Amino acid sequence: MMVFRRRVDIVARAGHVRAALEDDFHHFRVWACHAGSLVTAIGGEALRYPYSLCPQAGDQLQALIGMPLARIAHSVTRHTDASHQCTHLLDLAGLAIASAARGPCQRRYEIQVGARVHGRTRASLSVDEMHVLNWEVNGTMIEGPAPYAGVDLREGMARWALGTLDEETAEAALLLRRCTLISMGRAYDLDAQAHAVSSGRCYSQQPTRAEQALRMQGSTLDFSDKRQALCAQDQAWLHAWPDVPAA
Repeated sequence: MMVFRRRVDIVARAGHVRAALEDDFHHFRVWACHAGSLVTAIGGEALRYPYSLCPQAGDQLQALIGMPLARIAHSVTRHTDASHQCTHLLDLAGLAIASAARGPCQRRYEIQVGARVHGRTRASLSVDEMHVLNWEVNGTMIEGPAPYAGVDLREGMARWALGTLDEETAEAALLLRRCTLISMGRAYDLDAQAHAVSSGRCYSQQPTRAEQALRMQGSTLDFSDKRQALCAQDQAWLHAWPDVPAA
């Protein structure tokens, strides 16, 4: 049975952080430099993406230059309009900056969302091979366990998580929320789309460019039985540390 998987790898050292994300639909990288408590440079790279204009969204991350380092990944949404960013590049930038704020570290998130049966699925997340979250989900509603039972993934979850959970648990919960929602794409033939939907939710889906954002045929992969292949291509890049910032 098909399983949606995502891996996020982050390596933070003094003054520099690199992060990579790969799942069934996406493969992105983000790097950032910081001096003192501020982001001084940032860049993103799209290696596999759903629409032809997605790579252009990497330039939008420049809006985060000058942002104070913040231990809460969601803080990036206070410094830029998320609807004009690539959702996944911005999420990855937030995770990278939060890791930089905590100091030198290396971290791996792994997410798994099972195939839905009558609208229900189980979504889980581990951090550095340690199991952290395991939800029973019906549609967009988390049915358990506590304290997540009754929380709707689409209705106010970010506010609830940031106000209820400690910072790292909230970070993990919002990452799992994102993956649980986008895993729903597995139920559709995405390659049947000619171009992005004009929803206004992200860079490629802005009404001014959605029709020019052509569907990248064949960009969806299946990692159900290939967990170790996720981010395998990123390891050398993650651990390469140039003297000057480079994407």
